Amino acid sequence: MPPDPTAFTGAPPLCSAVSRHADPAAAVAELGEALRHPALGFVLFFCSADYPLEDLSRAITHTFGRLPVVGCTTAGEISPTGYERGCIVAIGFARGAFAVATALVADLDRFDLLAAQRLVDGLLERCRPEAPAGAERFALTLLDGLSSREEQVLATLEAALGRIPGFGGSAGDDNRLARTHVYAEGHFHSRAAVVVMVATRLPFEVFTTHHLQPLDHKLVVTRADSETRRVLELNALPAAEEYARLVGAPVAALDAEAFALNPLAVRIADAHYVRSVQRVNSDGSLSFYCAVETGIVLTAMRPTPMLEQLEVVFDGLAQRLGEPALVIGCDCFLRRLEIEARGELAAASRLLARGRVIGFNTYGEQHHGMHLNQTFTGVAIGSATSA
Repeated sequence: MPPDPTAFTGAPPLCSAVSRHADPAAAVAELGEALRHPALGFVLFFCSADYPLEDLSRAITHTFGRLPVVGCTTAGEISPTGYERGCIVAIGFARGAFAVATALVADLDRFDLLAAQRLVDGLLERCRPEAPAGAERFALTLLDGLSSREEQVLATLEAALGRIPGFGGSAGDDNRLARTHVYAEGHFHSRAAVVVMVATRLPFEVFTTHHLQPLDHKLVVTRADSETRRVLELNALPAAEEYARLVGAPVAALDAEAFALNPLAVRIADAHYVRSVQRVNSDGSLSFYCAVETGIVLTAMRPTPMLEQLEVVFDGLAQRLGEPALVIGCDCFLRRLEIEARGELAAASRLLARGRVIGFNTYGEQHHGMHLNQTFTGVAIGSATSA
């Protein structure tokens, strides 16, 4: 049954919940109880791909009824206590404080500028009647993380959004790299995206950050298949062999941890944007999470202390917004692998909990139309209306 709106009064505009039940019905029932709210208007969730997704869909419909619910599968979850695996986390948005509209993009291959403009116009129109006076807007996008369509979809959507800030993350599947899903309209979907428009008077800031600094080492992509995001040659040599030489490891040792600790980036203007390696292929090529093309120059990047840098970001957000009510965080799963490799998982979880982060580990992040890797990207929402 849907949450009882008479259960209690005086609830905050945002609430969060986590369930570690493996059974989908029990897990969603626990979320529904925790999010029970007198004016609950929208639910956003992030879940492990270990759940049987059809059963989870039925449980969501049974618990939340016709209430709008969207979400995606993950490569790890961020709960009120920090990093998690094998669970489902959720955020409840209260009507009055937030007006929310959602749209499913069921066919990423045909998402052109006309479709994007219609989608954004529809979201704005549906938000308008319930938007608080003086509300500002932001957009959240959840994308199939294995679709290889992120760049095209995000650039098109950004053109339609105009000055509305956007962010988001690519769905994961617990590092299996097999199939990822977004959830909308009562079902999980692959090769799809969900766009969420949020209007609120609460102060907020869309942000992105990373902890990587460029080195002098360069790799030129001399042969690539841009359609599949495969690099066949670097510096006119087999790609996996040349990357292995750069990082000082045998090709057989190149795994997700090695990629996390030895990132590559492309320089655009004065900024470096990470292009993370996904895997080594049997033909000696490298598959990437972001777009790659013949002729681009990749710069080797050096990790700096991640948690110190993230703490500085959280402190800055708190200075500008006040203590946040909540941060919706899209954290690259390669950052988590680096944290685990350095034995810093417990410290990272404490920092995320202190920052009031709810979110997930992604296969890619999105910020103002850019598809990114190895970043922490999100929106911080303040707890009081601005003057």
